[in-house]
Amino acid sequence: MGNRRFSGLEVCLMVIFALMSVTSIALIVLFVTGEPGVIKDAETTEPFVPQCPSIPLAERVDCFPDAGASKLRCEQRGCCWGPLDERNVPWCFFSTNHGYTVESVEQTDPYVMKAHLKRMASPSLFGADIQELSFHAEMQSDNRLRFKIYDAHRQRFEVPHEHVSSLNSHPSSPISNTLEITHKPFGLTVRRKENKKVLFDTTMAPLVFADQYLQLSAKLPSHNIYGLGEHVHRQYRHDTNWKTWPIFTRDAFPNGGTHNLYGHYPFFLCLEDASGKSFGVFLMNSNAMEVILQPAPAVTYRTIGGVLDFYILFGDTPEQVVQEFLELTGRPVIPPYWSLGFQLSRWDYGSLNEVKKTVERNRAVGLPYDIQYTDIDYMEDKKDFTYDKVKFSELPQFADYLHEKGQRYILILDPAVATSKRVGNAPYESYDRGTEKNAWVTESDGKTPLLGEVWPGETVFPDYTSQNCIDWWVDEYERFYREIKHDALWIDMNEVANFKKGSNKGCADNNLNYPPYTPKILDEVMYSKTLCMDAKQAWGNHYDVHSLYGYSMVLATEKALQRVFAGNRTLMLTRSSFPGVGKYSGHWLGDNAANWNDIKWAIPGMLEFGLFGIPYIGADICGFFDDSSEELCRRWMQVGAFYPFSRNHNAQGYKPQDPAVFGPGSTLLESSKNYLMIRYTLLPYLYTLFYKAHTTGETVVRPVMHEFYSDSSTWTVDRQFLWGKHLLITPVLDPGVDKVWAYMPDAVWYEYETMERVADRRQHVDMHLPADKLGLHIRGGAILPTQRPNVTTTYSRRNPMGLIVALDDNNQAAGELFWDDGDSRETVKTGNYIHYKFTVVYGVLTMQVTHAGYRDPDNLKFENINVLGVPHTPTSVSVTHVARVNSTTVVPNTNIQYDAAKKVMFLSGLSLTLGETYQVQWELEVEEYQRFDCHPEENADEAKCKAKGCIWMTSNIERVPWCFYPKDYGYNVETVKESNSGMTIDITRNKKYRSSGRPESLDIDTLRVEIHYHSSDMLQFKIWDPATDRYEVPVPLSLPAHPETNENKRLYKVYVTNNPFGIQVERKSTGTKIWDSSMPGFTFSDMFIQVSTQLSSEFVYGFGETEHPTYKHNLNYHTWGMFSKDQPPGYKMNCYGVHPFYMGLETTADAHGVLLLNSNAMDVTFQPTPALTYRTLGGILDFYMVLGPTPEMVVQEYTALIGRPVLPAYWSLGFQLCRYGYTNDKEISDLYRDMREAGIPYDVQYADIDYMDRQLDFVLDPEFAGLPALVDRMRTEGMRFIFILDPAISGNETRPYPAFERGKAADVFIKWPKNISDDIVWGKVWPDYPNVTVNETLDWDTQVKLYRAYTAFPDFFRNTTAKWWLQEIKDFYETCMKFDGLWIDMNEPASFVSGTVGGKCLGDPLLENPPYMPSLESKHLGLNHKTLCMNSEQILSDGKKVRHYDVHNLYGWSHTKPTYDALLNVTGKRGIVVTRSTYPSSGIWAGHWLGDNAAHWDQLYKSIIGMMEFSLFGIPYTGADICGFFYNAEYEMCLRWMQLGAFYPYSRNHNGKGSPRQDPVAWNTTFSDASRDVLNIRYTLLPYLYTLMFEAHTKGSTVVRPLLHEFVNDRNTWDVYKQFLWGPALLITPALDQGARHVDGYVPDARWYDFHTAKNIEVRGQIVRMPTPMDHINLHIRGGYILPWQKPENTTFYSRKNPLGLIVALSDNGTAQGSLFWDDGEGIDTVQREQYLQTTFAVQSRTLTSGVVYNGLAAADRLILGVVKVWGAGNVKITEVTLRDVTGTVYSLSPQHNLDTQGKTALTWTYWSLSRTLQFTNCEEPQHYTGQSTMLHPQHHCSAPILQICSLQQLQDADLPHERSSTTLGPSARHLLPRLLQLLLAGAYPECCSTPRVQSTKVLSCDPPSSMTSTGSLCEHQIQDNGTGLQGYQWNCTHLPPSISQTPCHSASTQLNYLSWPADTAIAESKQRSLS
Repeated sequence: MGNRRFSGLEVCLMVIFALMSVTSIALIVLFVTGEPGVIKDAETTEPFVPQCPSIPLAERVDCFPDAGASKLRCEQRGCCWGPLDERNVPWCFFSTNHGYTVESVEQTDPYVMKAHLKRMASPSLFGADIQELSFHAEMQSDNRLRFKIYDAHRQRFEVPHEHVSSLNSHPSSPISNTLEITHKPFGLTVRRKENKKVLFDTTMAPLVFADQYLQLSAKLPSHNIYGLGEHVHRQYRHDTNWKTWPIFTRDAFPNGGTHNLYGHYPFFLCLEDASGKSFGVFLMNSNAMEVILQPAPAVTYRTIGGVLDFYILFGDTPEQVVQEFLELTGRPVIPPYWSLGFQLSRWDYGSLNEVKKTVERNRAVGLPYDIQYTDIDYMEDKKDFTYDKVKFSELPQFADYLHEKGQRYILILDPAVATSKRVGNAPYESYDRGTEKNAWVTESDGKTPLLGEVWPGETVFPDYTSQNCIDWWVDEYERFYREIKHDALWIDMNEVANFKKGSNKGCADNNLNYPPYTPKILDEVMYSKTLCMDAKQAWGNHYDVHSLYGYSMVLATEKALQRVFAGNRTLMLTRSSFPGVGKYSGHWLGDNAANWNDIKWAIPGMLEFGLFGIPYIGADICGFFDDSSEELCRRWMQVGAFYPFSRNHNAQGYKPQDPAVFGPGSTLLESSKNYLMIRYTLLPYLYTLFYKAHTTGETVVRPVMHEFYSDSSTWTVDRQFLWGKHLLITPVLDPGVDKVWAYMPDAVWYEYETMERVADRRQHVDMHLPADKLGLHIRGGAILPTQRPNVTTTYSRRNPMGLIVALDDNNQAAGELFWDDGDSRETVKTGNYIHYKFTVVYGVLTMQVTHAGYRDPDNLKFENINVLGVPHTPTSVSVTHVARVNSTTVVPNTNIQYDAAKKVMFLSGLSLTLGETYQVQWELEVEEYQRFDCHPEENADEAKCKAKGCIWMTSNIERVPWCFYPKDYGYNVETVKESNSGMTIDITRNKKYRSSGRPESLDIDTLRVEIHYHSSDMLQFKIWDPATDRYEVPVPLSLPAHPETNENKRLYKVYVTNNPFGIQVERKSTGTKIWDSSMPGFTFSDMFIQVSTQLSSEFVYGFGETEHPTYKHNLNYHTWGMFSKDQPPGYKMNCYGVHPFYMGLETTADAHGVLLLNSNAMDVTFQPTPALTYRTLGGILDFYMVLGPTPEMVVQEYTALIGRPVLPAYWSLGFQLCRYGYTNDKEISDLYRDMREAGIPYDVQYADIDYMDRQLDFVLDPEFAGLPALVDRMRTEGMRFIFILDPAISGNETRPYPAFERGKAADVFIKWPKNISDDIVWGKVWPDYPNVTVNETLDWDTQVKLYRAYTAFPDFFRNTTAKWWLQEIKDFYETCMKFDGLWIDMNEPASFVSGTVGGKCLGDPLLENPPYMPSLESKHLGLNHKTLCMNSEQILSDGKKVRHYDVHNLYGWSHTKPTYDALLNVTGKRGIVVTRSTYPSSGIWAGHWLGDNAAHWDQLYKSIIGMMEFSLFGIPYTGADICGFFYNAEYEMCLRWMQLGAFYPYSRNHNGKGSPRQDPVAWNTTFSDASRDVLNIRYTLLPYLYTLMFEAHTKGSTVVRPLLHEFVNDRNTWDVYKQFLWGPALLITPALDQGARHVDGYVPDARWYDFHTAKNIEVRGQIVRMPTPMDHINLHIRGGYILPWQKPENTTFYSRKNPLGLIVALSDNGTAQGSLFWDDGEGIDTVQREQYLQTTFAVQSRTLTSGVVYNGLAAADRLILGVVKVWGAGNVKITEVTLRDVTGTVYSLSPQHNLDTQGKTALTWTYWSLSRTLQFTNCEEPQHYTGQSTMLHPQHHCSAPILQICSLQQLQDADLPHERSSTTLGPSARHLLPRLLQLLLAGAYPECCSTPRVQSTKVLSCDPPSSMTSTGSLCEHQIQDNGTGLQGYQWNCTHLPPSISQTPCHSASTQLNYLSWPADTAIAESKQRSLS
């Protein structure tokens, strides 16, 4: 039979069967083998066995995120199968042998870590795993870690972010502190470096990195996770119960599902705990992804492209994390002011007429309303850049129509562009031009425009990543604007939206359109409602850049807006966004619906966009889709009035919902108007919040949690929100309710509309909110700027301003105002704005202008100020206009209203000009605060109170005395005698009342008062018993020889009140009472004297010596005792010295000082009146008052009275080392060696009492037998040595002890009164008995009893004691050991037994335990606790006998002068004395350290307070024991203390016995390096510090200076105590807290330059967060000042030989000034003997000049001038600087101009170094000179006549005097070579160049004088030096022709010449020449 032919059907069936067979086989193979899960690149024959961990279910990470998981398929992926009874938990989870291993780690930079990763052999999830990866991590800043994981061999797509890519890294902390890597499998752990808490731990699951599937999981520290978007999150805090959130931009409805929406935000914030510490995680990846949150808590990222580029952002608060994120991605734009007004819109008004009807009806009802929109219905057929010329024919005039009433117009544009023709078949030119430009997204071929469909029909899609497209877009927009004027632009549909799936052709089947894994995005199809993923754009495949479409459109639109609106700010509103969009645009929450869910969900949405950096955010009010009910729309209008972007918008086909449509008088309309009027009232506050967002990154709409993070109840609050810190909005979000369950956080709150204080705090409340009300509360502590509202911002901006002040618990408040024209671009950058800081402290509102770069054209005024929470009726209100001449006016009572029920003060009619600074002060009458305590002792009761004749009345105010004096308790005036120099008054006690209630202390009934007008700024008032010779303080004061008898010259007026007697001192210029003792309670008895005075303000500083927790005193009934005692610093513990002096600041910013010259035990009590009460146990009242009026003048006047401070030796400003506990001299020697090897500057070594044999003064311990030789060696090498002396002298010696024997013979020791005993008053201190072995394991009291010898205490008042003391010191110096300074300790005086040995004090026991015991440490143990008996007798220098009771506090004072005199006498040099116990005028002779502190963190900031107080007390040479004396120092604390201590005037590291070493070389090289670096800065600035010491010595100025001394008109400085100044110009902001890596420092209102970078920080008048890594201290130099400096060396001996430099820090107007004091550094009385140089420096008009004030400096001490640095010289390149000498000759210098200093400039040039006596002269040119020259050192001098040299041929490298110094002559020096020089070579040495140590081999010198003939000669001195000293030398002389030596010289004077530079180059920096 023949072959059968198959039919067509049969053939088809066979083909289908064959295809099915192949497919089946393939599926079977796939099922069996697990393909594509095999590893293609690394096949293994080994079967893979998963290692399955035993972990909590919550920590499982899903290994099968796609569908179809089964046990078999799971195991084929090498994963672990563990089915459960719930599906949330992954059943298939990762094994531990998946992932990558670390093959190598590279870390050449401490801030960077790199690693190479290799994939472990394991099955694949989705194929194409990348085998080798690179890992790169870096600390980009103190608070930002970046790590990136990417293909090691192939470039992958990365987001081309325009802001992030421009960031510079500023690493500060080593990366190892934050990041650690696990090697197998690879994982990383991110820790918070402060506490090592783990924040982000990826070791929980393996890294997966395939071509199209990247996965990383990390465990988190808490469930408090916020962010990720864009989605609808029904709650703000994420649910971590296995939630998956896809991220991929999508045109979808925000209907509450978990699907992806318009924006792409892979960023979340995690609040770690109640500390507020938080961190953020940002994945810079734009591919489709999903983020899974699980209960571990943990996060898993799955993305399908790009790289893993993570940023971890650290903050101490959630707000700080947001600020860090916006620092990274770009801070938000400030929207135009008008855009904060209310806005109306809808889709499809139908026609322009309908739009206008809407406008008119809302105008008619007076609705505040600024902006009208048109949606796409204005367009012709919905085509971009067209308008409907039928329905919207008048659209070109619509903007003008709106502008006439102060309104604005915004229109919409979509990205998709129609391909069809226009009406009438006209060409659509926008499309045509775009096609010509190739502006469209293309298909995968890169050529064919991709076609889709949007509103106009078939469309193309602009590729905004292409420059061609951007140019087209800008051009089209500009064309369109010319046709249709409008004010801003709304861009929509830019996800990008497409009504077709992918394209009109569909999408190709490839791995871009159908990737191996698709995240759980809406529809789970990549191109659903958008473009095909293989479409091409300039940035890459649409697959990679899809989510960047809106971002790129925003960037292009910004360029278009800039082109069209130029200098106007305008507004952009975008639907699709990406991190960084907020820099240019706002956003709305999309196409919501009119339902109660969407009104709720809008709040989490706004809060999230605050995190994302788009604070201009809101939802469509009343809902976009669906008809809104009246109730819903009413409630939505209420809350929408507080959306930053406040727009009512609805959709096509739904009922109108603008407020007016509901009818005039409707509840909805009236409620809407009410809250919009409130909105408009508060727009200045809202606008300021946007300024803060723009400048610092703060949020505008703010979660309650951000402000109250320590309260866990706030962590989930998302039905309420804040505006900034201060306004709490609580809306009604549910139907049919008028009560809301609301949370009131822990603060004072005031109801906005009623102004009443709310009682509830930190609790939920049922808030009653009827139909027309919304919850609105102001937080206590707020100052909100306001403006009278109007119907548009155009009109409201013309209205008066106001303030709402809401007082907090402390009656304080603060706020800000930013104000500009509201419309111009870059006003912050250009400075065209006004900025206010508002503060209320103690009833004074300060309205401080911190920047005034704008003048409002409407001349706005602050008219009304409402103060909420004022507890009492104001008695008066005054306003001070703070200007060059302050003026104060009293507010009329008619302008003051007080609501006693609501506690609100209303001030009206103020007319305070916007842009000016004011202070508004109100006085309140509080009865309880007027009470003065009649029973200061404990255990007061009514009976005791009334027994004293006082009043008993309880009070609810804490600490208010219940027992208080009647108003007339005290003394009455009997007679008054006045003269032109003072008054004499007799007063008698008011015997209406009983005595003071202390029968042992009899009242003195008649007293005399004398008031002396000593000078125009000083007066004295003295009160004493004229009938009895009472003790008076024997401290001499410097009083003027003649009183000030001319009342017109006196700054003060004195009044006397009669009943009760009191003295009132008034400052005449302001009328302020600065003293008013007409308070009840004045008591004067034998052993108890009390006087009270009202203070001028609450700002009081001083009184000591006591550890104060703040610099400004707390006036809330605090009492401070003063009685010198061996007491380590502690709260309210009286310490070593006594200083009854305070400085008071008046509310007018004037200052005064008051000294009570009384040395008895005393205390002072402050109270809030404000008032002060003194209580002292004897003597008289002798007050001295100085009137300033500035704080600095107060100190100058005070030190003029008590004596100017000593000028310390220059070397004593060097760093110093000491410890109590050296065991022998070798320890000191080893320390010295180690310090030298480490190169740490160090001038002074100490010996504590260890060097003494058994702690005996003047006796050397055998263990320290080598110390004298060591000291000699150290001194020859430039070091100095100080040893300690205690006053107590052992009296138990069995061998001769001259100190005691000679002292006893001279009768120098304190004894009992002769009528009691002639014996010495024995104590016990350090000296041990002879021949004992001390068992230090015994308790202290037992050791004292068994081992301590009896000691006698020298009475240093006696002249014989001073002679004895001198002899002992001299003998020790001459026979035992040399020294350079003396340290005197234990001179309170301290004793280890109380009173005397045996404890029995002879004489009157009342002296030991007086009737009143001040508030002293251990006061129950009596005054003699740890000191001598009070009845001990001392003898003054005039022979008068006094009780130790009276002079105890003067013991250290009396000890100091004899010690200082002995030091000068013995050493013949100035040296330094450091004393522990001080009294006013101690500073004349000594410095002081702050005592035996502890190694605790709080001691750092308290040391600043202590130093500032001793600055007030006239002892500027002060400091604390660096790293602490007691206890063990901790590494970080000690390092921070070294940095702080480097700026103590007295800079000494000292610790106690038994503690480990803490010197800089005791730790590690990192520590020693950091110590060296900061001490090098100190040594660099020592010439400046020494000049400050000179000014203190001669003028009484402070050295360590509180900020308020320089910026007293800035009240913010009045409370600053954690920063300080050196003089006026160096601001020190140390790190003072454990773990701190930034410091919040206040930057006063001046130009400031960062010392380390020379950059102008361009911030002023505000708190600045300053990065402070471990090796850094923040230092800033104030513009307008010139600081002298020298290159640092290991000691000042060498640094003083270096050339002087200048830092010229220019002010805003290009000026600067400074001075230099210089002497030999250690001569005695060099100032009085006029053996010094003083010069001044000034810059004016680009010219630096110097003048010599006085020059008496010896030739050997002359300086040379080297480098001058000018900071702030402008950013125009300076190419020439000229130097002009005093003859007018001009020389050209070539500067080094650094333009890379943040837009400001540091200019430096080196002027070659010559002797200080270098002069320019007019000489003839020499006939020949062939020698070479180098620098002539300052110490090279000959006595020869002037040697004239002209036209030096060449200048070689200049050399400096010490081997650590060098500099190189540049071209700038050679410019001077043709000029005439004159060298003065002075000093009578035959070989004048034989001594210096130099590196060079050539020194220009001269012959011995005898060789200087008429022909002259020039000699070259050849030196060989190997760095250890001179090895040999020779002379090579060249004779000069007679014509040269005989040429007459027209010699210039020795004045410093000056520099100038061209006017068009701003200002330069200079390096100068010789000073004298």
